[in-house]
Formats: sequence, C-alpha cells, structure tokens
Amino acid sequence: MPKIKTNRGAAKRFRKTGSGKIRRNKAFTSHILTKKSTKRKRDLRQATVVNKADEKNISRLIPYL
Repeated sequence: MPKIKTNRGAAKRFRKTGSGKIRRNKAFTSHILTKKSTKRKRDLRQATVVNKADEKNISRLIPYL
C-alpha cells in the first residue's frame, strides 16, 4: 500500500492536540480590524478545536500529523 500524500495547505493550518483532536486558528483577523471590538479581536487570537462534523475530512488531509 503506497503512502498517502499530506495536503500541504491543510498541514500549515491544522495541528493535533495531545488528546488527538484537531486545532485551528480563527478567521477574520487579517484586515478591517477597526470596526471589530477589542473583545472580539482578543477572542479571535485564541485557537479552537475543529467542529466534529469536519474532523473526519480534515484528518484525511493530514494523515501523519
């Protein structure tokens, strides 16, 4: 059985936690920040866990992480 290629775009965006869940960074942080509240911008800095519905698809993209 040949090795599966890792999707390089996904490998840069996702990483596994110690318990095996997939972590991601939040979107909407790159520009147009003046209209966003300080509280909202502070919350966007924190990484979060990928939704359970998307976990299977993403884990296929990053099989060896």
